[in-house]
Amino acid sequence: MTTNARRPVLAGRVLAFVGIILVAANLRTAVGALSPIVGRISTDLALSPVIVGLLGSMPPVCFALFGILTPALVRRSRLEVVLIAALLAIFAGHLLRGLAADVLVLVLGSAITFAGLGLGNVLLPPVVKKYFPDRIALLTTIYVTMLSVSTLIPPLVAVPVADAASWRISLAMWAGLSVIALIPWLALLARDRRSPAAPTLEAANSDVVGTLWRSPLAISLAVVFGLSSLNAYAMFAWLPSLVRDTVGVSDTTAGVLLSIYAFMGIPAGLLIPILAVRMRNVALLIYVAIGCLVAGYAGLLLAPTSAPVLWVVLSGLGTLLFPLALVLINLRSRSHVGAIALSSFAQSVGYVIGAMGPLVVGLTHDATGGWTVPLIVLIGVAFVGVFAGAVVSRDRMIEDGA
Repeated sequence: MTTNARRPVLAGRVLAFVGIILVAANLRTAVGALSPIVGRISTDLALSPVIVGLLGSMPPVCFALFGILTPALVRRSRLEVVLIAALLAIFAGHLLRGLAADVLVLVLGSAITFAGLGLGNVLLPPVVKKYFPDRIALLTTIYVTMLSVSTLIPPLVAVPVADAASWRISLAMWAGLSVIALIPWLALLARDRRSPAAPTLEAANSDVVGTLWRSPLAISLAVVFGLSSLNAYAMFAWLPSLVRDTVGVSDTTAGVLLSIYAFMGIPAGLLIPILAVRMRNVALLIYVAIGCLVAGYAGLLLAPTSAPVLWVVLSGLGTLLFPLALVLINLRSRSHVGAIALSSFAQSVGYVIGAMGPLVVGLTHDATGGWTVPLIVLIGVAFVGVFAGAVVSRDRMIEDGA
């Protein structure tokens, strides 16, 4: 673990601080803004169930694909330039979605937006490593919390804005937030334009990327990230249906339970990065997350009506794996260059794993006609994290070939 001399948080870093917060505020808006108003969009654009399903599966697929491409883009330019390009893609995608006259433009706009989000997901950890190597826990806490807020707000305001204006305004208005996020990064780039070029990925560490597939550390961190994504995507897709069938609640109550599940990411984001930096054995946090997942799913399986809120809260606490994986990207790399490679690998593989969550749960539910087998599968998958936790707890760096 690197030891960096601490200095005042904002000393010479105000633009980067504000920029990180604003980028994080953009990274989930497109995901939650569409689904609450998809019925209204379908009325105008005649969306088929296949297209609706495609739009729902695009985020993890685009996150994985463009996460893989991020190191190659950073090789050819500065990290900040790629981040600006990501924000421009988010801006263009939001506008295209709002202006869509047909299904093709809606899908294209969504793909462009999610491509920008995929780049931003990978770039935030190395940006923190570059500008705040002495405040990794604090900055990770702030931006993970902002990611949670970015997840919660769009579904809440999508319908009211669509009622007051139109679904087009409800989708396109988020382009304004990406424009605001551009300001500090453009200013930072202008300020540093005469500085020596940042080292490229090859110049700084040419062999890191090629060895990641053989690195137990990189694979284990990808598994931790993948477990977080798989469970989150599975629950966001199926929790309302699951509790309606097993607990017997109304659609409204099912939505409230899903909101409770989503809310649990906020306390996890506030506490986990700070704990991870201070703990000698971060595997304990992974084991706590696994315990919460298993207890929550077991409760929904064995006694769903006895304490459904408790089971949902426990399942939601399993999302602490997400902020833990993000902070470990920086704790297990020596520089922002190593962090770029590790972030790209862990998040790309992790989102591929995550995309399987809704599919596996849906297929097993359809095959069995119930929720017993899907919940047993989720419980079994959670235990994979035990082996990953043992590896990522070692205080080694990705540049060491760990």
